[in-house]
Amino acid sequence: MNKKIPAHILPVIVVAQFAGTSLWFAGNAVVDELITTLGLAELFIGYITMAVQAGFISGTLLFAFLNVADRFSPVKVFLFCALGGSVANLLVMWSSSGIGIIAARFVTGFFLAGIYPVGMKIASDWHKEGLGKALGYLVGALVVGTAFPHLLKFLGGELPWRYVITGTSVIASTGGLLLFCTVSDGPNRSSTAGFKFDAAAILKLFRNTNFRSAAFGYFGHMWELYTFWAFVPVMLSWYALTNNQSEIPVSFWSFVIIGVGGISCAIGGYWSLKKSSKWVSKISLTASGLCCLLIPFSFNLPAILFLCLLLLWGMFVIPDSPQFSTMVAQSSDSTYVATGLTIVNSLGFAITIVSIQLVNLMWSVNENTYVFWLMAFGPLFGYWAVSKYKGVQNS
Repeated sequence: MNKKIPAHILPVIVVAQFAGTSLWFAGNAVVDELITTLGLAELFIGYITMAVQAGFISGTLLFAFLNVADRFSPVKVFLFCALGGSVANLLVMWSSSGIGIIAARFVTGFFLAGIYPVGMKIASDWHKEGLGKALGYLVGALVVGTAFPHLLKFLGGELPWRYVITGTSVIASTGGLLLFCTVSDGPNRSSTAGFKFDAAAILKLFRNTNFRSAAFGYFGHMWELYTFWAFVPVMLSWYALTNNQSEIPVSFWSFVIIGVGGISCAIGGYWSLKKSSKWVSKISLTASGLCCLLIPFSFNLPAILFLCLLLLWGMFVIPDSPQFSTMVAQSSDSTYVATGLTIVNSLGFAITIVSIQLVNLMWSVNENTYVFWLMAFGPLFGYWAVSKYKGVQNS
């Protein structure tokens, strides 16, 4: 790491990223209670996840087209979106219908577009070298933040579900304020003055072979990732139901299985320095794909083996994410790093909607565990795409 970078910069960005992204699955953590309270269909689990993803896509598209994080201070954008997302998250508590909840989650997702990719932009502005390791920590924070509402629900015990929503909003706001008060815009930031809608810049980015390979690899990764995260509680509940294992704490294990990816992201970041971002991505895609193929056969295994397989899947499903972001950033024109990261994130999350809804629909029809094989197409395509990446090997 560059010695000129103050020691507190990366830890604060990581903490703020964790805090902000705790908003992401706050609705999912309490979706069973929402379904029961409002008399909603079981399919609502897919709709509430889709709403956040759709909001995120809308936000990232707008941010990319207006070059928001390139034109304005990324730190201020992060703060504004952390506060906005926290307020939108609280609206779930005052929603009296499924439509109201979906609208609140959509707006929350919109503001997350100024947290996740903008957090990566802030990190890249400070870390000219060792970006793979820095983003490994940052995406690790995203993973733990995503899993955190499940832990809040578990720790809350018999407390009302509103405890999870309020807690995540307070945490997200605090993270945004912490970042704003202690971190300035990085020395490598290239700002773009004035309004600049430049669709040609996006097309130019995709003409770059390395950018295209990294982006397509990321798309394959995203086909699997959020569908897996959304269905971890479903898989745990189904195993408990079919094996008379009612003592399995679903919320706790959902947190552990999703959250373990935060550790593997940090480890992957270190390995990217020794090997390459491409190498880490290929290992991650291979292992997560194998876990996906094995999962239908695991529902009749002893609980310890079933949980170990899910833990392995949670460990390998995410370390490639920061490495794809690293390759995207390094393949982008310096003036459009934020735009490149944002548009790739936007398209990647659009893919998650298709994957989540497809698995959600097929699972609701027959509850056949072989449905989860649909996720395996992501790692397969991602591996093929990233194999064509010929960029800088030491990130």
